[in-house]
Amino acid sequence: MNKPMVPVTTDRNVARREANPFAFLQQEIDRLFDGLSRNFPAFAAAGRTLPSMDVSETDKTIEITAELPGLEQKDVELNLADNLLTIRGEKKNEREEKNEDYHLVERSFGSFARSVELPAGVKAEDISAEISKGVLKVTVRKPEPKQSKQIEIKTAA
Repeated sequence: MNKPMVPVTTDRNVARREANPFAFLQQEIDRLFDGLSRNFPAFAAAGRTLPSMDVSETDKTIEITAELPGLEQKDVELNLADNLLTIRGEKKNEREEKNEDYHLVERSFGSFARSVELPAGVKAEDISAEISKGVLKVTVRKPEPKQSKQIEIKTAA
């Protein structure tokens, strides 16, 4: 097996990875699975089921963008439970080709789930989502900060 001297990865977003304190560990794990996928095609198919996801934040909203190529609205679920927003989906692909000499049927299936922890107090009605051309965009309106109120302390008689 020829191992490249310079690690080759399919990840195009290097800047985001450097901000993560576990970036080196993640790079090594990715490199391990990249190597396995070259020798064992089953690992390659399994590694592609987790979609890329970006999370950004403004003063009033949290924006989550997930790349879901080939998926439509009916293939994706979005759930909120205990401040945890979960994107879940399943891709089913089937191709059949008939000829005089052969009959080919190919099927590929893959499911995924990605979760993002949201601030306490987010309600389901504060979340909107739309999917277009395989890109899911979720907008979460942040809850208003709770106002603190000073309580008067009285002297005991």
